[in-house]
Formats: sequence, C-alpha cells, structure tokens
Amino acid sequence: MAELRNYQVRSTPAAGTYADIDQGLRSYMIKVYNLMGLGLLITGLAAVATIMMATTSTPTAYAIGDGTYLTAFGYAIFASPLKWVVILAPLAAVFFLSFRVQSMSVSAAQTTFWVYAALVGLSLSSIFLVYTTASISQTFFATAAAFGALSLYGYTTKRDLTAMGSFLIMGVFGLVIAMVINIFLQSSALSFAVSAIGVLVFAGLTAYDTQKIKEMYFEGDDQLVAGRKSIMGALTLYLDFINLFMFLLQFMGDRR
Repeated sequence: MAELRNYQVRSTPAAGTYADIDQGLRSYMIKVYNLMGLGLLITGLAAVATIMMATTSTPTAYAIGDGTYLTAFGYAIFASPLKWVVILAPLAAVFFLSFRVQSMSVSAAQTTFWVYAALVGLSLSSIFLVYTTASISQTFFATAAAFGALSLYGYTTKRDLTAMGSFLIMGVFGLVIAMVINIFLQSSALSFAVSAIGVLVFAGLTAYDTQKIKEMYFEGDDQLVAGRKSIMGALTLYLDFINLFMFLLQFMGDRR
C-alpha cells in the first residue's frame, strides 16, 4: 500500500473548476469500487470452483469428515507440499503489482489484479473445509454492509483520519506478530483477541483508506496515471474487505 500513500493532491483548483472536479471525482471513485467489486467476484467464483473440484461425496482415500472427501486435486492443494505455493502465490502477486504498477500499462496492471484476485480465491477456498457454508454467506453479507457504511463515512467525513490511520497501520504489524506467536502457543484466548482486534483495525482502515483514495484524485491526471491510481485504490479496498471478512469469520463463523 506504500504506492498509494505517495499519490497526493498537490495543487488547488482555480475558481470555477470545482463542479468539474466533483464530477471527475465521482467517476473516479465509481471506477475504484467497480474494480474492487469485480475483484471480489473473481475471488468468490475462484473459491467456489476450487472447492467443488477439490471435494467429493464419493469415498476416496482422503476423508475429511461429514461424508466429504478430497479429490486428488484437493489433496494436492490442501494437504501436499503444493499447499505452500497456493498460500504464498497471492502474496507474490500483490507484491509484484505494488512494486511494478508505476511502470505497467493500465491493462497489464488490471490483468495482474484479476490474476491476484483469482489466486486469493484459490487460497481462501479452504475456509469451506473449516466453516459452514451458511456462516460464510452470513459473514460475507455482514462484511459487505459494514464495509459500505465505513467506506461511506471515510468518503464523506470532513475529519482528517491521518492520525488514526497511522495508528491502525501499526496495529496491523501488531496483529501479524500476535498471529505468528499464536502459531506456537495455539491459545484460543489469544486467537479470539486477535480476531476481535483485527475486525476493529480493518474497520478503521476501510474508512481511512477510502479518504486517502479520495485525496489521490487530481483532475489534471492523464489517463495512464488515473488508471493506475484507480487500480491501486481498488487493490487497497479489496485487501481491507478480505481482511475484515476473514477476521469476522474467525470471530463469528460456525465451524464444521
């Protein structure tokens, strides 16, 4: 997200241009939300397609309970060493996009974003093995409602959220450290605390990032710069949504 922070509005519009800027800003934000929404759709479709190919009701050597079995494909991506490639591939893709976006064409950056969204779907498909489908659906709609309200607040508020955002970004690092520690401790209390704090942190970041993406808009940007900004804005909000969803799922999801 570092590249996002580097885009700032550095000039004051001349008198009489505010109406044009307002219309341009509205179009820019709609594009950001459309890109983000399409990314989420690709992720969802990839996750559902993956779990359908990875599981079967026909008995195989890889039973996982409740009359569900892993196919050979499912065993490869969930149980074999290949699972680490599935887990780490999205991370590699998002780093590639973040560091190379300023030298990429808009179409190349957009394609990379779609590939990243599909890889996230492949990686997140394992949640269907842990949580019930009903709780996943309920959590998704709860996340969508909360995200919409928080993003609207970030877009409309006159309050500068910079100080809050800096604090929340530090909170993200704290969450990562706590999750790594809990890999060894396996503490249910710490896991609950991380989930609850994670929800609060990414709820705040949704509002903060929306405000920053809004501030990135500059009427004088050419098509290439504006396209890159919209993709990076969509990526940032996409990450906020996915993380908010995952922490909410850990906090309120029904396990199988």
